[in-house]
Amino acid sequence: MEEIQLFLEDAKDSMEKTVKHTSAELNKIRAGKAMPSMLDGLSVEYYGTMTPLNQVATVNTPDARTILIKPFEKKMIGEINKAINNSDLKLTPQLDGDMVRLNIPPLTEERRRELVKKVKNEIETGKVGIRNIRKDTNESLRKLLKEGASEDEVKRAEDKVQDLTNSYIAKIDVLMTNKEAEIMTV
Repeated sequence: MEEIQLFLEDAKDSMEKTVKHTSAELNKIRAGKAMPSMLDGLSVEYYGTMTPLNQVATVNTPDARTILIKPFEKKMIGEINKAINNSDLKLTPQLDGDMVRLNIPPLTEERRRELVKKVKNEIETGKVGIRNIRKDTNESLRKLLKEGASEDEVKRAEDKVQDLTNSYIAKIDVLMTNKEAEIMTV
């Protein structure tokens, strides 16, 4: 039935987006290595408008412990400095000529455990999202049953939804395993 196929495709798309979102959220959790993605979500005031940092400066990592931010306009250094100080990054920017340098301290064992907890929370949020998509899709399929779809078709579709759910939860588990290993590697 065509409607069932549409529901399955929607569920798959939504689950894919959930995995991508979870992955993006995990990238924001720093694992002790300097990564430009750590500054994603950081905005600076640029001519009265809050603008993402990557639109007013280049962000590089010359080594595993340093991030260099080079603004396109020298006068932006103060704004970048202020944005980093006001963020929850817990990093101290150092002004270095026409750029801002961030030194990433190595993680303590306690901080690593905190980060792993944060990762597990993000992972759980992702899994809950996928389970909600499964629930919504199954409810839509049951409505089709009331509208005259055959029980066998709906049952097969529900089984496919469960297979999708299992595969996307497995993908999220892989994200967690990788991120946990990244954080715990000294």
